[in-house]
Amino acid sequence: MKMQYKILGSMTVLGLVASMGVAHAQGVIKIGEINSYKAQPAFLEPYKKGMELAVEEINAAGGVNGKKIELIVRDDNANPGDAVRAAEELVSREKVDVLTGSFLSHIGLALTDFAKQKKFFFLAAEPLTDKIVWQNGNRYTFRLRASTYMQVAMLVPDAAAMKKKRWAVVYPNYEYGQSAAASFKKLLKEAQPDVEFVAEQAPPLGKVDSGSVVQALADAKPDAIFNVLFGADLSKFVREGNTRGLFQGREVVSLLTGEPEYLDPLKDETPNGWLVTGYPWYGVQTPEHKAFFLAYHGKYKDYPRLGSVVGYSAIISLAEGMKKAKSTDTEKMIAAFRGLKVTTPFGPVVYRTEDHQSTMGAYVGRTKNDGGKGVMVDYRYMDGAKFQPTAAEVKKLRPAD
Repeated sequence: MKMQYKILGSMTVLGLVASMGVAHAQGVIKIGEINSYKAQPAFLEPYKKGMELAVEEINAAGGVNGKKIELIVRDDNANPGDAVRAAEELVSREKVDVLTGSFLSHIGLALTDFAKQKKFFFLAAEPLTDKIVWQNGNRYTFRLRASTYMQVAMLVPDAAAMKKKRWAVVYPNYEYGQSAAASFKKLLKEAQPDVEFVAEQAPPLGKVDSGSVVQALADAKPDAIFNVLFGADLSKFVREGNTRGLFQGREVVSLLTGEPEYLDPLKDETPNGWLVTGYPWYGVQTPEHKAFFLAYHGKYKDYPRLGSVVGYSAIISLAEGMKKAKSTDTEKMIAAFRGLKVTTPFGPVVYRTEDHQSTMGAYVGRTKNDGGKGVMVDYRYMDGAKFQPTAAEVKKLRPAD
């Protein structure tokens, strides 16, 4: 009888331990995040810090729906196949509740397709190709960052006002670069019908032969240049262009170049007067940004980059969606995200019902070499809501959910 009591007692203890484990699991919301950390550290190291700050703030305030959130991160090695395998592992083995992340557009598209196939909620944080919310859009995928179309549309009015007829275009030859170049040519032609595109250079991502690219552009004798290169490719292009005088007497319109991730490394090679999209963190005085800046600087003793804003805003968006849905169930999250309003460091944004694109905007201004440091001047914030197609236009671009 005593032995039986002991066995029952042991079983009861085991049962309690098991139930405690279940309770612990039920008390955590897992966010699976996939990104090209090793391949694109300039953007993604600050991005990860932004995410971690948001997680810390949310958990300190009591979590989401009474549960703490946990971030489970995987590197995709800048490879779509690896990204999909990581997503499969996060969903099947780690049992994450939602997926987010991706930086490179072709990887964002791979994860968009994964979300559709698996019927699993995915917030694309950073990849900019329009296909994520238009041609390849689906009910399971939403996107935070302003798209290539939106950012190009922010630049085109000033580009058209330059009244330059002969344009050259240079972009990295993968989904994002192709998408940006196509949008620029289309929108500028609409705004300035007499424009001519006299040269086009599309080097492989991360492998620009800056000498031959700059020479080809110079040979075409354009009046102005539209540049989509970023990161190390941008630095090489700027150095070679400065050496060969490519930018002298020419207007340059350059996507993303005002982001500190890409502007800071240029240092004393920073060109003056380029029209760019970017993030002048040192001059944004809104209450939302001040609060974010102080929290970020307090935690990391560093200033935020654009990646920091995107990472932070992605986690805040997921938390707000979960609160509105009162769940992490995929269908409830989809319903919650359609029309979801979120306060970000850039102010309020809304995730549109029509195409699942947020209205997050960007800053447009000019570059300045300020004593050997690149900064943005004459900048203004462009509300993303003003640079998106109408619901009727989206209906033509996007397959029915």
